[in-house]
Amino acid sequence: MSNFTKEDIQYYANFARIDMPDAEAEKFAARLDTLLEFSDRLKELDTTNVEPMTHPLAITNVLREDTPEDILDRDEMLKSVEDHEEGLIKVPNILE
Repeated sequence: MSNFTKEDIQYYANFARIDMPDAEAEKFAARLDTLLEFSDRLKELDTTNVEPMTHPLAITNVLREDTPEDILDRDEMLKSVEDHEEGLIKVPNILE
């Protein structure tokens, strides 16, 4: 198990051009140590019969196929429009 020091954190922060005060470096060192301890504990688990996965839940696509279909007849729709021409809806001109 590796123990990070504030000097280690400041050394790596320097590569990323991050200004790292001493107090903040000490916090990050403690957090990294905690993460490494957790990963060491995970290494102790027996995973021989565990299938690799990308997500903990079995997700399948529940969407329908995107197929074009007429949902409303054009002539039927144009009956409800105030002004139309050659199968297109006419709207007032808003640009001059």
